[in-house]
Amino acid sequence: MSREKANVRLAALQMVSGPQVAENLAVAGDLLAEAVARGAQLALLPEYFPIIGASDGDRLRARETAGSGLVQEWLATMAEKHGVWLVAGSIPLMAEARRKMRNSLLVYDPSGACVARYDKMHLFGFDNGSERYDEALFIEPGEQPQAIDTPFGRVALSICYDLRFPELYRQLGEVDLILMPAAFTETTGRAHWELLLRARAVENQCYVLACGQGGTHANGRQTHGNSMIVDPWGEVLARWDKGPGVILAELDHQRIRDVRASLPALAHRKLSL
Repeated sequence: MSREKANVRLAALQMVSGPQVAENLAVAGDLLAEAVARGAQLALLPEYFPIIGASDGDRLRARETAGSGLVQEWLATMAEKHGVWLVAGSIPLMAEARRKMRNSLLVYDPSGACVARYDKMHLFGFDNGSERYDEALFIEPGEQPQAIDTPFGRVALSICYDLRFPELYRQLGEVDLILMPAAFTETTGRAHWELLLRARAVENQCYVLACGQGGTHANGRQTHGNSMIVDPWGEVLARWDKGPGVILAELDHQRIRDVRASLPALAHRKLSL
């Protein structure tokens, strides 16, 4: 007999990270303490939560070796201290290529153990004449999708630009929760962020926990923020527009069952990858 999945209190910890790792960890620690005081059991930090510097080179210099380093030690300590599932939206880790990095999401359980790692597969490229980004210049992509089984269900791991590729989530089968840490630009976020989050929730009939960088950073970059928690019907349960902040909502398995029973779209699929 399969074990009943537990409901879980979700939290997104939105930040506006700067170039100093210690300062960013202090802000993240305060936000986490607030979330835990409000009942959070799983907390998600945004993409690049420990550092957004003046250049891509700042992130390269902040790389850690997988399994050791200041940021990873901090994450393990905080997860154990608060007794929560803590997800590093992403941190820079060493890559095989000497002059590149992996943009890596790490999941820590309440004992402080790192139980999953996902390296961002889809690398952002954008050029509208006034803004230009090319992550492939300094990031080495991950090789495969990743999901993790937890006491509160199956969780899909993804980062930022991955949101635009629905086939990534389809390859993982039925999931209860999609994690989406991000640093969406204000330009692309204003156009597509909410639309894509709600679409991924509706087509997978699951919850989406999305945590963004949100504001104007020390390097002048503007990120969209608008961290959200979306339910399987596409309803936005909580949102934080700009600046540092915390949002919370419940992942309710009865809600997932009800949506899938009333509109069994997952069971009606004719094509599979």
